[in-house]
Amino acid sequence: MKLNDIRDNAGARKSKMRVGRGIGSGKGKTAGRGQKGQKSREGVSIAGFEGGQMPLHMRLPKRGFNNIFAKDYAEVNLGAIQVAVDAGKIEAGASLDHDALKAAGLARGGKDGVRLLGKGELTTKLSFTVAGASKGAIEAVEKAGGSVDVIHVVPAAEKAAAKKGVKYRERKAHKESFKA
Repeated sequence: MKLNDIRDNAGARKSKMRVGRGIGSGKGKTAGRGQKGQKSREGVSIAGFEGGQMPLHMRLPKRGFNNIFAKDYAEVNLGAIQVAVDAGKIEAGASLDHDALKAAGLARGGKDGVRLLGKGELTTKLSFTVAGASKGAIEAVEKAGGSVDVIHVVPAAEKAAAKKGVKYRERKAHKESFKA
């Protein structure tokens, strides 16, 4: 076999049908959309519309619950950290926090910090400064000779609320100064 003999299987790649290109193409004039009406036009927002009948997605009962106060942690397993150490992304004996784990490509997201989980095995001595850690993760890190410092991280929602409250108090104090 040679490189110039390599081909796709017959029918594996199908070229796009060019519609509205004349009567001889078989898809001219109405371009396969039939005649007139909303669906023959561009920009139809009719998916899920059942002619005024209550749509299926509204007939079905709602399920579940989304907690708006839930903390958003980036969860990092010890096994993934050890793989990063072995690959040279993290130095042995380093002090790791949210920024360092993010730079190594381990912590994705996590507005409220990093939570350390004990899946996998850690053999390198490392020190962690994280927002949370499981009991098994703390034991595994200390067994490897490292340390885990669990800090209190102020959630992003609380920061925003506090900031808004400060602005309100400042405006109120400013107004009060004119009354005196």
